[in-house]
Parts: sequence; C-alpha cells; structure tokens
Amino acid sequence: MSASSTGHAERARLRAAEEAAERIGTTLDARTTCTELARFVCRSLCDAATVELLPDGAVPDGAVPDDATPDDAVPAVAEHTAADPAAAVARATLHRVATEGRAHLLEADRGGVPAPVSVPLLAHGQLHGVLRAARADGGFTADETATLQHAARLAAVHLAHARRHAAARRTALDLQRALLAEPGRPHPNVELATRYLPAERGALVGGDWCETIRLHYGRTLLVMGDVMGHGLEAAVEMSAYRSALRYVASAELPPHRVLRQLDAVVARDDRRRPATCLLAQLDPARSIASFASAGHLPPVVFGADGSARLLAVPAGPPLGTGAGGYELVTSALTPADTLLMFTDGLVERRGEDIDASLSRLAGLRLPAGAAPADLLDEALRRLGGRHVEDDVAVLAARIRGR
Repeated sequence: MSASSTGHAERARLRAAEEAAERIGTTLDARTTCTELARFVCRSLCDAATVELLPDGAVPDGAVPDDATPDDAVPAVAEHTAADPAAAVARATLHRVATEGRAHLLEADRGGVPAPVSVPLLAHGQLHGVLRAARADGGFTADETATLQHAARLAAVHLAHARRHAAARRTALDLQRALLAEPGRPHPNVELATRYLPAERGALVGGDWCETIRLHYGRTLLVMGDVMGHGLEAAVEMSAYRSALRYVASAELPPHRVLRQLDAVVARDDRRRPATCLLAQLDPARSIASFASAGHLPPVVFGADGSARLLAVPAGPPLGTGAGGYELVTSALTPADTLLMFTDGLVERRGEDIDASLSRLAGLRLPAGAAPADLLDEALRRLGGRHVEDDVAVLAARIRGR
C-alpha cells in the first residue's frame, strides 16, 4: 500500500472516530445509546445492525457464565437501513465474542447469506452486550472492522456510565422513599391527600416533603417544605428538618412562631442547607386557617365552583438564615374550600417568570366538588407535574362539614 493510500485510510479512520464521538452517547439513557450506535454503523458501514444488551449485572467483570447463550441477552435495538439481510443469518454466541474480546466474522449460513460481524460491548473489563452488523455485499475490511470495534467500545463506556447513573438514582430514590414517610394523620375533621413525584430526568431526587401534625382542640398543622439542592444530602437534610419541626410544633405555637424557633435551631449549624417552608394551621371549629411562610410559594384555595385564588402570605427568609421575621396571616376556610400547598416543581418552568407560573396555577378551574385526591391528580395532569425537571410535593386539604 502506498504512503498516500495509508494516509487516506488513517484520515478516514480519524473522521469516523470523531463522528462516533459526536453521535454516540449524547444522553445517559442506555436505550438511546444503543440506538445511536446502530444508526452510526448503518450510516456508512453496514445495511443492518442489532445491539443486544445483557441484563444489568448478568456478566460481572467481563466474565461469561458457562450457561450463557444468545437467548440470555436482552434485545435492545434493531436498526435496518436496507432490506434485512440479518434476518436469515446465524446468531452469534456470546461465549466466543466475550471470551476473546474482539470482533468475529461468523460463517455464512447454508443459503450463502453473508453472516454478520459480532463485536463485544466491553468497557473496563465489563461486558455489556454485543453489536452485530451485516451487509448484503459481503464482509468487512480490516479498517471497517476496526471502526466497528471503536464505536462499540465508545458505546460500552457510555453504557457503563448510564448504568452507574441509574444505580445511583435508584439508591437516591430508595433513600428518599425511606426518609419521606407518609405524613401523619390529621384530625378526622380534615380530609387530606398528598402526592410526591420525583423528577423524571436530570437532577436526582431532592428534599421536597410534606407533613401533618395533630394539635389540641381539633386543629391540624399542615407543612410543606423544600430543602435547597438535590441528591442524597438534600434527602438527609429533609429528614432532619422534618424531625426538628415535629419537636418545635409540639409546643403548639402559632405558625409564625414555629418558623421562628425552627429557624433559630437550624441556624446554629452552619453546615445545614437552607430550606423553604409553608405552614398552615387549620381550625375547623372556627372555619379558619392561619399561615406563615419561610420563603415558600403561597398556597391556593379552590372554591366550591372549582375556581382558584392565591392567598397572599408574606414570604419571610428561608429557614437556616437566623434572620427570622415571619408574619402570620389568617384566612377563612370553609368545608366548600380545598387548600392546595405545593413545592416549586409543580409550577416553575425553565425560562419562565415565577409570577407567570403562579398565574397559570391560579387560572385553573377544576371540577366543582372534586375530592382532594381527585383535585390533586387533575392539577398535576393540567400542569404537567409528572413530566417536570424538579421534584414535586403537593398537598390538598379540606375541612369536613359537621
């Protein structure tokens, strides 16, 4: 091979490597990575490709179990850009591909259809699956096989990242569920419904939480809080805030004094993350509710006709600043009204002013007389609360009529 031909081949491999880096692994989703790998190889190297993933944890440390067969693999993606020549070819065995850690061109079947090349998806000694590529006009050159191997290794690295990310997310969610116990039961004179929805993608679970605390004389304290930040640390901080609040609330102080004392307790430890918090003390005997806010969004009340109104509750400093300055606001709350308390994930949208977000919520008109649980589900549906980038905690409460 001449020097010019060698240089041309090297430049072609470099371009292919650069294109693979741009097109494969754009997300932390394993299925998307498999789709990107199949599309990349089908663009210029083959007519059909299949990516098969092993179940997570099925083949630790790159070892293949003695009883492993192609049927143990989990089909992830099949991309076809021409008539499917892979439909009649023999399936590769994972044993040979994984054990030797390199591509293999399998024998053609008896009908003479070119067999696919099978490339292991190996990263850091861990086998994640197999890429199979085939084309109608024959086999692959050494350069083409090298490009397939490079793309497969690149995809395997991203698959390893995706699986580690998924494992960390599962751990965070498990801890959050363990820490985020169900709210306490209110007095029987209050009907209550709550929902907690972790973010669908992006940041890990955060410190959103809600709580209810029984007080004397038939009163109930409702709590909605949000620790700043995300991840395991925020979940642990949330649990600490929740415990401290229960202790302070046991003195049965008015909501603004509960916040004042809680702020003082938290401010003594400068390692604590700030948190917002909204308190609502329901007094069914007098059909009133008393509110106080530590930097939290205001609540909404849905009337008997399903229309909404925002309650003007002054937002004092977040908890943990030591600044205090919380105000008490009292509002009528009849058995025909439903109180809605929520964290910012319900309404905030990227690039949108918070006033516009709250106006959208206040503009809702929900079914008249809907039960608190149904009202929550309808509000979540209309606001897209199940597809947001931040956690959502929401609570609906209604005084039971005598």
